[in-house]
Amino acid sequence: MKILVDTCVIIDVLTDREPFNIASQKIFLLAAKMSINAYISSKSVADIYYLVHKETHSDEKTREILKNLFSIFDIVDTTPEDCRKALISTVKDYEDAIMDETACRMMVDFIITRNAEDFKNAKSFVMTPEQINRELNL
Repeated sequence: MKILVDTCVIIDVLTDREPFNIASQKIFLLAAKMSINAYISSKSVADIYYLVHKETHSDEKTREILKNLFSIFDIVDTTPEDCRKALISTVKDYEDAIMDETACRMMVDFIITRNAEDFKNAKSFVMTPEQINRELNL
């Protein structure tokens, strides 16, 4: 299974945001065990850095967290074409539209996001962490 993980799911785990962190942690575990192929987009990395740094107040600690994150999740590029296609997407939020276009190009099975409603017009299949955990009997 190939999944693209939205920034909110990553942040839920890294900042221990309750109650969302529980279901999202299971995705981290599956990715760490290589039971699934899990990706984050290059577009998300700067946002993840910013939000984690807000919590840690330490560049060194934040970079260490990212280093660990990159050992679990592969990073996929966001291309200029993804950005262009997102401009005419039926997904209303531009950032979400970029993620949808990236997911389509990467031919992932699912986008995993806590904000599935934001992707209601997406071309990609979308699941919440809770939904994929149920699907995988976790």
